[in-house]
Amino acid sequence: MTKPDDVAAGGVRWRKFAGMLAFTGVAAGGLIALTATGVLAANFSISGMPFVVVADELNGQGFEQFATLDTTREDNPNLADEGGQKVLIVSAINTATLTNLCQSVSLGGAYLKITAGDAGTPVSAKALVVDSDQINGNADFTNIEVGGDAGLFDKVKNPNTGQQVTGPDYVFGQQADAVQIKNLRQNNYATTAAKFTLPHLRMSFSADGC
Repeated sequence: MTKPDDVAAGGVRWRKFAGMLAFTGVAAGGLIALTATGVLAANFSISGMPFVVVADELNGQGFEQFATLDTTREDNPNLADEGGQKVLIVSAINTATLTNLCQSVSLGGAYLKITAGDAGTPVSAKALVVDSDQINGNADFTNIEVGGDAGLFDKVKNPNTGQQVTGPDYVFGQQADAVQIKNLRQNNYATTAAKFTLPHLRMSFSADGC
């Protein structure tokens, strides 16, 4: 398993990158401005309970990454120490496949666990948007652009609405024509997709997470 501070192929140190995104957002005019245009995850209040997603391999066409500010409902005890808000890394992918997907969330005494894409047909998604505070893996990018204005990104579009997925204006981000991440592990707070297909889906309670 890749350690959090390991450098993935392609030169990205994920934890350091998250810190840069958060700092850039503050400098751009305050964390409250970090909401993404066209990002479905920005349209709902998160529970504040993180969930783990792992996959043997993710392959994506059209990739964007920038920061956002997710919020919980008022008086939600989760993230109370952070004022019900959390700065997160948005990873948006136009079309994606994930092999051997596992997702789990701790419910105290047990985990709610979902597996899919492990019987020869990978999980697939369109306009996949994931809000994370940690991403580990070995990544390769094709035609990557680092340091671009996230408000002008053009690699991801919601096929249901035709709306372009972009980040906040004037905020640091990166985009690429394609991305491959092997041994992917994410600590997520929200996931949305215009379409999500999970072959061989299994959901159950388990003593162990992913």
